[in-house]
Amino acid sequence: MATAGGSEGCEPGCEPGCEQGCEQGCEHYRRGCRLRAPCCGKLYPCRLCHDGAEEHQLDRFRVSEVQCSRCRLLQKYYCDICHLFDRDKKQYHCEECGICRIGPKEDFFHCSKCNLCLSLSLQGKHKCIENVSRQDCPICLEDIHTSRVGAHVLPCGHLLHRTCYDEMLKEGYRCPLCMHSALDMTRYWRQLDNEVAQTPMPTEYQNMMVEILCNDCNARSTVQFHLLGMKCQSCESYNTAQDGRCRLSLEEQ
Repeated sequence: MATAGGSEGCEPGCEPGCEQGCEQGCEHYRRGCRLRAPCCGKLYPCRLCHDGAEEHQLDRFRVSEVQCSRCRLLQKYYCDICHLFDRDKKQYHCEECGICRIGPKEDFFHCSKCNLCLSLSLQGKHKCIENVSRQDCPICLEDIHTSRVGAHVLPCGHLLHRTCYDEMLKEGYRCPLCMHSALDMTRYWRQLDNEVAQTPMPTEYQNMMVEILCNDCNARSTVQFHLLGMKCQSCESYNTAQDGRCRLSLEEQ
């Protein structure tokens, strides 16, 4: 009888519909072998499959044996550094990161300050924060540095998992750590200019002034109060917060 997600004899973690005895690997990695876990002696396609099924974690650096998925021969495990086998991802080992990354290598560079491999398109075009990759993702609170999910660099320099960033944009536009705009909002700010101009405030609020703090440039301004938003006088962003009480303008006092 076939096990869930695979054919008879398949190990936990094999791909749904597997008909080749796990020769294609699992949902996490494309490989033709299973790892023998030194902690429990069981065979799994990868450490993630092991960790999902067991109540302990597999230290892949201690793995010394693999079983060929085709001939079932148990043999010594080959690895220079990471004890990692995969196919079709053009992976490469980054000495500075200390782990293997999904490639191809020529499309990435290692930022020594952020301590992370980033896309070449970001070289010289991103804000660096010391060892930012060693912080957990502020959305899911899981590790970023060793995650199989790519990292997205926000304009403020903070990192999110790419998938977490996509989900965040469905609810808001600001970095959850510093409240800086997470993308270029210029076009939306200009639309908001028009909406503010076309939406007069009630008479009792028309001369109300308020102090604001801009989350994008950290400048402080004194502007006219408006329910739709209050624009920073320095960078023209509406990503602002009230930083004082409302008060009447000098003409009304």
